[in-house]
Amino acid sequence: MPKGSVTAPIASARPAERGTADKAGHSGATASDAATRARSPGQLASEGKSLRDKVPRSQHAAWKKPEGRADPIDLLCSSDSDRLPDLVPIRYGRMLESPFAFFRGAASVMAADLATTPSIGIKVQACGDCHLMNFGGFATPERNIIFDINDFDETLPAPWEWDIKRLVASIVLAARTIGLTDEQGRDSAIACARSYRKRLRGFAAMHPLQVWYARVSADDLLEGVPPGARAGVQRRIDKASAQSGSEVDFPKLAGMVGGRVGIQDSPPLIFHPEETHLPEFQQVLDQVLAGYRATLADDRRALLDRYRLVDAAIKVVGVGSVGRRCWIALMMSASNEPLFLQFKEAVASVLEPYAGASAYAHHGERVVVGQRLMQPSSDLFLGWVTAEANGRQFYVRQLRDAKIKPLVETFDDELLEFYAEACGWVLARAHAKGSDVSAIGGYLGAGDQFDEAMGSFALAYADQTERDHAALKAAVRKGRIAVYQEV
Repeated sequence: MPKGSVTAPIASARPAERGTADKAGHSGATASDAATRARSPGQLASEGKSLRDKVPRSQHAAWKKPEGRADPIDLLCSSDSDRLPDLVPIRYGRMLESPFAFFRGAASVMAADLATTPSIGIKVQACGDCHLMNFGGFATPERNIIFDINDFDETLPAPWEWDIKRLVASIVLAARTIGLTDEQGRDSAIACARSYRKRLRGFAAMHPLQVWYARVSADDLLEGVPPGARAGVQRRIDKASAQSGSEVDFPKLAGMVGGRVGIQDSPPLIFHPEETHLPEFQQVLDQVLAGYRATLADDRRALLDRYRLVDAAIKVVGVGSVGRRCWIALMMSASNEPLFLQFKEAVASVLEPYAGASAYAHHGERVVVGQRLMQPSSDLFLGWVTAEANGRQFYVRQLRDAKIKPLVETFDDELLEFYAEACGWVLARAHAKGSDVSAIGGYLGAGDQFDEAMGSFALAYADQTERDHAALKAAVRKGRIAVYQEV
């Protein structure tokens, strides 16, 4: 264990060994799970409070590069051999743009660093890549707009501290990117941690079904938006509510291709690989679609069956995901309404070397189960599949469903602080939905010691990220890393 951490007897939800997940989609139960359930929330909170003697809350403030820290560029390059080689330079080109962009693509680097920081030994279902750009608005199956976490590629049971530390560090880096002072960035990081602490303690006092049904609606969000920004946020919500994501995407991504409806190439970011032109490719698509369909509930299968697959292509997405195989599939209904599904390659979480192997042998299933455990409402078409031709694993969802991305580049200090508070609220709800957080609430307490510690940690780790970003720039100058920078 890292110096300053403690393996607590109240640790929650330790995953079972790989492959032992039950049919209900939960990790196999352990003795510690049963022991946790046998104690009341008050007892757990008291035991959590006692952990302050072993790991003082102020101890979370420190970040110092550990002796023998792995070279961050080596860590990044370690996954390149399994990515599409022509796309890897795009990944580094995007990371080169700023320290914040580097941070978004360097979840594996921070995972290694977080494993050396203090932890009280309590695990939750963690996001694993919890930065402020992985939050946003989207439509639920009931067509309501909610605000929540929207990226779960790295989700895994892991120490709760790791998500909040990655989130607050991203806030300071974003503040620097948009020209705010470190004092303003630190204030927003503290506001995020304070919101997380207070909301988590509130969720710990609720009964499980209350937590399960809790969500941050568009109306909840609008109540706190600074007055000057409220009208703009309302317009974006209204626009997203008016159409499905596929309707918005269709004119941007598709058109008449070779006399039929298809996805239009826009290389290097959208393209049809050579194998899509082979006669047997349709058989591959049929196999993949059938395998994915088998992971859906019967009602979702009936809905999927009302669409036919007409085309599939690679689409580059995100920063850290660039180079992973991300397919978009264009489906059309009998009356020619479009549906875009995203088949995104799933590999081992960056947290696994430090938090333990997933309970799920299929990483697409790992992502789906983690997403369902953390989100209040998940995509209708969420599922997973293995491509038999090469054994690669994927998870599946709609490409976009009324998705509202944060326009961080337009934020001022007031709006950033509000957004940071909203992210802290959502993260607390996500941790509480998938895990009993009574002990964490007892540890955090009613004071601001942890909040202040997160402000200090965020500044220190942002400095580290800037040094790592400089190392990437040096590697590019020396020819060690090839980059493609988009216009």
